[in-house]
Amino acid sequence: MTQDPYEILGVSRDASADEIKKAYRRLARQLHPDVNPDPETQDRFKDVSRAYEVLSDPGKRSAYDRGGDVFSQGFGGAGQGFSFTDIMDAFFGGGATAGGQQRGPRSRARRGQDALIRLDVTLADAAFGVTKDLKVDTALRCEACEGQGTAPGTSPTTCETCHGQGEVAVVQRSFLGEIRTLRPCAACRGYGSVIPDPCRECSGDGRIRSRRTLTVKIPAGVDNGTRVQLTGQGEVGPGGGPAGDLYVEIHVEPHKTFTRHGNDLHSTISLPMTAAALGTQLTLPLLEADLPQSEDSETATTYELEIRPGTQSGSEQVIRGFGVPSLRGGRGDLVVSVVVDTPTRLDPRQEELLRELAAIRGEESPDGQVEAPHKSMFGRLRDAFQG
Repeated sequence: MTQDPYEILGVSRDASADEIKKAYRRLARQLHPDVNPDPETQDRFKDVSRAYEVLSDPGKRSAYDRGGDVFSQGFGGAGQGFSFTDIMDAFFGGGATAGGQQRGPRSRARRGQDALIRLDVTLADAAFGVTKDLKVDTALRCEACEGQGTAPGTSPTTCETCHGQGEVAVVQRSFLGEIRTLRPCAACRGYGSVIPDPCRECSGDGRIRSRRTLTVKIPAGVDNGTRVQLTGQGEVGPGGGPAGDLYVEIHVEPHKTFTRHGNDLHSTISLPMTAAALGTQLTLPLLEADLPQSEDSETATTYELEIRPGTQSGSEQVIRGFGVPSLRGGRGDLVVSVVVDTPTRLDPRQEELLRELAAIRGEESPDGQVEAPHKSMFGRLRDAFQG
């Protein structure tokens, strides 16, 4: 078998790197042991791999063209090495791994982590919006080294182990011979450089932890669990990398008067039975009353609620447009539930008057009525068809 790598790959001596790669790729598809397990084919695959190892390396190719011996053990012999990395280069492109990641030294600068903090706000603040100052403990860029991690006047030096490549070759033996793979350099952790004199402020990380104050604008209409994103306000990345994002999660405190259901507000009022029977007018406080009011403010803080005569306990009155503003525009309603307060203690005169009223209304000995349960629409339709 010929020892000429050009003849083994079937290319001319002035073939370009791309032509050599294409030739190797074509032969590897035909001769790979997974495709053709024949022993002779495996030997030829080793020859093809070794030929590509020589011609794909500019230094080895130049040495061979000058007549140098780059085959210390010949082609096809036991223990001949071929580069698994070179195979990956041929099929996935030079400088890339099978996973599609770029080989070589990795950057020290990386994006910082996102951060999440909780902010307690009142119901009025959540409904109408508010601007808050937040104190955040986070990672900031080290000003002493400007995020580089090196002491002033110094710089990183090339790693002596990997010579700046960020990775080292590891040789393993297999039935195909020696397989060479690349792994991150342990000496420099894949950076290709080391910091001999780290910054004393950040110990080489390029960032320090500190407290800072941020101004956060909470939009009107947020609810429990709503997250407000502050782009680029999270932790600064190592090596002076860009900052992550800060998420502010809203927690709405309970209100003494109102409860929120979506964009509607619900409130309950208690009325004496006489007021419910005769009707009355109440001054109802609105949620706007919780907002700071200026002297020239024209914002209404109360609403005159008309209670109609004969109002029953459990009835509701809906006041349109006095609920919570929506994030998409518009505003919910205020729903007022009425509870009629029945007196539990009566003095003799009050009892006399109530008995007199009962006699006038013929209610001295009420029998009471058992009402049929309320039927749904489908139940009424069924009864109509059955009748």
